[in-house]
Amino acid sequence: MNTLDRRGFFKVSTLAGGGFLLASWSRAAESDDAAFSPNAFVRIAPDGTVTIMAHKPEIGQGVKTTLPMIVAEELQVPWENVTVEQASIDPVFGGQTAGGSTSVPSSYDRLRRLGAVAKTMLVNAAAAEWQVPAEECAAVSGEVVHKASGRKVSYGKLATAAAKQAVPDEKSVKLKDPKDFKILGKRIGGVDNRGIVTGAPLFGIDQTLPGMRYACYLRCPVFGGKVAKANLDKVRAMPGVSDVFVVDGSDDLYGQMPGVAVVADSTWRAMKAQAALEVEWDHGKHGAESSARHEENAAAAMKSGGGEVLRDEGKPEFAEDALDVVYQYPHLAHNTLEPMNCTGVFRDGGFEFWAPTQNGGSAVDGISRTFKVPKEKVKIHMTRIGGGFGRRLMTDYMLECAAIAKHLDGTPVKLTWTREQDPHHDFYRPGGWHRFRGAVDENGRISAWADHFVTFGVRSDRRPGNGAGIHPREFPAEFVPNFRLEQTVLESNVPLGWWRAPGSCALAFAIQGFIDELAHKAGKDPLEFKLALLGGRDRVGDYHVSRMKGALKAAAEKSGWGEKLPEGRGRGIAFHYSHRGYAAVVAEVTVSKQGRLKVDKLTAGVDVGPVLNLSGAENQVHGSMIDGLSAAWFQEIEIVDGAVRNTNFADYPVLMIPDAPAVDVVFVDSDVPPTGLGEPALPPTAPAVCNAIFAATGKRVRKLPIRRNDLAWG
Repeated sequence: MNTLDRRGFFKVSTLAGGGFLLASWSRAAESDDAAFSPNAFVRIAPDGTVTIMAHKPEIGQGVKTTLPMIVAEELQVPWENVTVEQASIDPVFGGQTAGGSTSVPSSYDRLRRLGAVAKTMLVNAAAAEWQVPAEECAAVSGEVVHKASGRKVSYGKLATAAAKQAVPDEKSVKLKDPKDFKILGKRIGGVDNRGIVTGAPLFGIDQTLPGMRYACYLRCPVFGGKVAKANLDKVRAMPGVSDVFVVDGSDDLYGQMPGVAVVADSTWRAMKAQAALEVEWDHGKHGAESSARHEENAAAAMKSGGGEVLRDEGKPEFAEDALDVVYQYPHLAHNTLEPMNCTGVFRDGGFEFWAPTQNGGSAVDGISRTFKVPKEKVKIHMTRIGGGFGRRLMTDYMLECAAIAKHLDGTPVKLTWTREQDPHHDFYRPGGWHRFRGAVDENGRISAWADHFVTFGVRSDRRPGNGAGIHPREFPAEFVPNFRLEQTVLESNVPLGWWRAPGSCALAFAIQGFIDELAHKAGKDPLEFKLALLGGRDRVGDYHVSRMKGALKAAAEKSGWGEKLPEGRGRGIAFHYSHRGYAAVVAEVTVSKQGRLKVDKLTAGVDVGPVLNLSGAENQVHGSMIDGLSAAWFQEIEIVDGAVRNTNFADYPVLMIPDAPAVDVVFVDSDVPPTGLGEPALPPTAPAVCNAIFAATGKRVRKLPIRRNDLAWG
């Protein structure tokens, strides 16, 4: 995405019917933390209504509400006077990706300054009209007030004059003191809430266009397989079917996959026709891969050693009675409630889409490259997304829609996947294994730690796939004096992708579970052991130790940690630093002697800096814990003969209401800029629950999902 200079500039233009539009462009610092271009715009109508564009995708994480709140706060406009519109993909907005809990941290400062610049121009316009110094005027609740004379004028009446004002340097505008915030930090309901509960067509799957056709797309069960032959003529003769054709695609697992497209006059008829397809597939060389083979290869690698050494400090030594255990977790699918879908049309040499995408910029690039059209000829309207969790960072379903739309040339088409296709053709959270060895000293502290990590590469035995690797500084690397980390990569044909809290979502289960084992070996309370492991330093590199300890203590206090529980009940605690957020979770569980698990309550302590929308923040933490529990308790993707065995919710279950626990959260405020909240509370949930199971039963859960473990106790 092209950007302008770091100082940035603001462009103001008069709108038809009065009012003015303020848009901003900027170059981010050369770092991941702030790598974005223009980020927002504001439109003020003569009646005083302020329209603020939400430039990031809305996946349920609340940014369609929270990001405009930031602008409105600095603009000094009542929230009830604000109308929020979802922006389409356009370079004017800069980065429009939603992933990695980056929407708030990448936008916070820029959106505040955008609102403050607009406010300053309105104040200057009023001062010029009254012929008084701007310093004597103030913006208050959508009006500019001259305190000395008591005069005031609404933003709407000032809009046209404000458009003629000189644009102040964004660095010169004064931002509000957070103690004076009237919108940020409060409970604000989602701007789409009413539309959702009344069935408004907000989501991708709701979209309709005049003359639209409906399509399905069948891929080979084995990833990357191609069509050898198919009964196209027979299926084409079915009622309502207008076309059936083969798309050759490519061998790139992240590009346009080969398959058979079916076009009909309704989604139901398209799906019936797809089910009637009889395709002979060319599996290539990948038809023998299986989860069972993965496990065999991982066991052999951990037994033989010899992985790539990522970190080696001190001299880890282990006595015969040292802990030596293996933690294991499976591949996971994203399992979004709204299946993959996209509506599009190809006309006049270009594409126009209505799509639930987390990564519209990447979609533009991929469609332009695949179909040889200029980027400016690819237009994407972002719809609300019925579940993403990283799945819709990938654009395979949009490439399928593009191939069908180009074939139809001028006729709009909606592509919809079946529920069964979702688990079959995902970009999966990678499974992994950790062979841990650990020792504690006479003071009850960890003295040595070794981890042989086995993970997956996509058609590579050297490079981990998306979300599959481990960083040499991963906790507790810098907190244990004698530390060794090695990594073995298993080559695989399974496409991997970003699953909610990538990396952290799996690593925390293993690492925090093993730390809990070491605490019990040392005869220490797990909370005290973990606080001691963190130590007394305020920071270790980028890791804010004091913030993590604050989150731990907050969760423990809120949950009643240390209070005695009856037999068969237990509490477990875990923490993790993920996506700039510090989160700790305490789980309270009950396990019957027969082994039936009930998760009674999950309590989180979270530090992501100032909370901008309390309602949305609570929803995110609660949802993260429930999502993490659902995955840890029930879910696994199994590969058999090169393909995914799981077909639907029956064999890829989700947490149901009767099993859902009570949830609670306490936020720990820190004097730092706010960071994202879609992911940090998920990683510590699984280990907290598994540690609680041990406290209740004396049995360790070292392999996920939990339902595969025998929890019966005597």
